[in-house]
Amino acid sequence: MHMADALLSPVVGGAFWIVSGVLIGYSAKKIGQEGDHSRTPLMGVLGAFIFAAQMINFSIPGTGSSGHLGGGLLLSILLGPYRAFITLASVLVIQCMFFADGGILALGCNIFNLAFFPAFITYPLIYKKIAGESLQQTRIFGGSIAAAVVGLLAGASSVIFQTIISGVSELPFLTFVMFMLPIHTGIGIVEGLVTFAVVSFVVKASPGMLKNNVAVKPDKKVLITFVVMAIITAGVLSLFASSYPDGLEWSIEKTSATFTGKFSQIVHGTLQAVQEKIAFLPDYSFKPDALHGKTPELAATSVAGVTGCLIFLFVAIVAAIIVRLKTQKAR
Repeated sequence: MHMADALLSPVVGGAFWIVSGVLIGYSAKKIGQEGDHSRTPLMGVLGAFIFAAQMINFSIPGTGSSGHLGGGLLLSILLGPYRAFITLASVLVIQCMFFADGGILALGCNIFNLAFFPAFITYPLIYKKIAGESLQQTRIFGGSIAAAVVGLLAGASSVIFQTIISGVSELPFLTFVMFMLPIHTGIGIVEGLVTFAVVSFVVKASPGMLKNNVAVKPDKKVLITFVVMAIITAGVLSLFASSYPDGLEWSIEKTSATFTGKFSQIVHGTLQAVQEKIAFLPDYSFKPDALHGKTPELAATSVAGVTGCLIFLFVAIVAAIIVRLKTQKAR
């Protein structure tokens, strides 16, 4: 559900840059007030895992489209809403800047659509109400499915709203909804199942991690498991991802107009040029001129996936060092 710049007017894209920036600042402030740095390394490790998981597009039967894990709900369960929002925002920034996945203008919208709803709406109001602090499998299952589906539908509805107020969609609102929501209901169910599976693993391995309002040092075995899962997913499983277009792309195909205003064209063209210069593995592949026009796609996908994971693991290591130094200084 990564939006491209072509779906947004500069005004709408810029407005959601501001909204998402405010939410990042608010989340950082709340984390600072908590004074708990025990989960900071875990943010980097889970960021690597979600980055890898989002590379796996799975087919939606009967539609010719595909979907991928959002990860916001899972991050919220394991990190709490504020750390989850910042972690997922970091994933989206790296995807956008280094891999040209989603547009620069659309970055604020993508952060809002994918991170705001699971972190601040469906996690506290649905998952927590159903699962609470319980470690019962049935309650975790119910909470995961319900929160994931509602979160994906809310995000999809937000995409519809942003596209329509940008003046891009040529379809009436209700018609656009009929395209978007059924697809994202299916994606939400899959996300709920994956979330349930991962949370169930954590319940058995380190149940204290689910109490995100308590300082709990993440279990080393759990951290290592997530690292291994991230590398395998990004380096190997990503090779088997569906080739069908993303559910968002499928839903808006043949339904959108193009911007004709000079200002819009200048903004879109400039941002596209900037992204092309920054992204060293655009669309998770090598640049054509890097290999004289010959791009081994499978190798490129693996390299891109592992590279993205290593970026987050580097962040996790640096964060762990900083936390340790702060702890020693406090003593």
